[in-house]
Amino acid sequence: MKTQLTTLSSGLRIATCEISHVETAAVGIWAGVGGRHEPKRLNGISHFIEHMLFKGTTKRSARKIMEEVEGVGGDMNAFTSEERTCYYASAAAEYFPRVCNVLTDLYLNPRFTPRDIERERGVIAEEILMYRDEPSAHVQEMLTELHWAGHPLGRPLAGTQQSIEGFRRDDFLSYRVSHYHAASTVVSAAGKVHHEDVVERMEKLLEKIPRGRQPRLGRPPVPATDGPRIVTEKRETQQTQLAMALPGMSHHDPRRYALQILNVILGGNASSRLFQELREKRGLCYSVSTHPAGHDDVGMFNVSLGLEQRNVSTSLRLICDAFELLKTKGIRPSELKRAKEYTVGTSRMALERTSSQNMRMGGSVLVHGKIIDPEVAHRRLRGVTEAEVLAVAGEVLRPELASVAVIGPTPDADAIVRILKS
Repeated sequence: MKTQLTTLSSGLRIATCEISHVETAAVGIWAGVGGRHEPKRLNGISHFIEHMLFKGTTKRSARKIMEEVEGVGGDMNAFTSEERTCYYASAAAEYFPRVCNVLTDLYLNPRFTPRDIERERGVIAEEILMYRDEPSAHVQEMLTELHWAGHPLGRPLAGTQQSIEGFRRDDFLSYRVSHYHAASTVVSAAGKVHHEDVVERMEKLLEKIPRGRQPRLGRPPVPATDGPRIVTEKRETQQTQLAMALPGMSHHDPRRYALQILNVILGGNASSRLFQELREKRGLCYSVSTHPAGHDDVGMFNVSLGLEQRNVSTSLRLICDAFELLKTKGIRPSELKRAKEYTVGTSRMALERTSSQNMRMGGSVLVHGKIIDPEVAHRRLRGVTEAEVLAVAGEVLRPELASVAVIGPTPDADAIVRILKS
């Protein structure tokens, strides 16, 4: 595999990973904008624009966009996150030019007709309701709103029923002009491609993209330090959903490698401490997991559970005990080695797919301004020491600073706070 990065005079960045032995190719166009960039009145507009780009261009109808890619066995989709939006597709390598034509067309030439806007407003309203009806998804929205209270990171990415109802066509046009330009755009391609060909093709297809300036992030949020905070929602569900946010680390923090290892040891897979203790040994829950969520300047460490209400207090005590045990008793050498090999192994398996390589490069260039060689990251992961993991654990595993969201038939906020403070 061979990776290269070229920055055009316009500021547009093009990253490729040539994998000569495969017969497919994946491409992504990334805009460095997401929910975090939105003013409160426009909460959800980044996600709404992502939808609108598939509604038709000056050259293609919405149906034609999908038929051109799916008609050759390819697939195409998009996603919006807190700090980026990505439009991506993959197909057999022989159809790579076609896929590039379609993606660049929708990126440059969306119509934003009033009729399409109104139709998609209804679609997104249904999407919001869908997540609201799914307790395991909605509890995460409740958690981020509590943890990043008063900050754009705490707002739902899809917006609210009220916010999307207020969007007008001029809002879409002005917001897109402000954020969809060469300085904020990265093109990534992986698979049976050649860097020079991709650069030449994309330079022509995107020659009309305006130059623009990199969007500026607002102030970083400051999580509260005044003790555990909790939000609950009473709902007649068979299972209680609980999500906990603890202090985390940004994409740029050098300690993020130790945090990845801590995550695997604690709750990142089925052999982790929490999964083995709560589910396998005691049968207290159906699911328990952890994962770090990093942003440009902040992060959080997430613990999620799905269980019967009667087991919430016991499970929380065991989780807090597991935190303390890890911080005070340390990590067995064999456990540390397994966590490292799991992290590196899953990464290498994922990178066998052109789609994963495509995502890796686009994200790397947007976040770090360069392509980070995965083997460099793997060496950093394998070099993590027990002392580094324990130092991170001391900063992250602090229940007294937790934010907690709960959805269930009889959520007991007072009991949860007492456990976290004890």
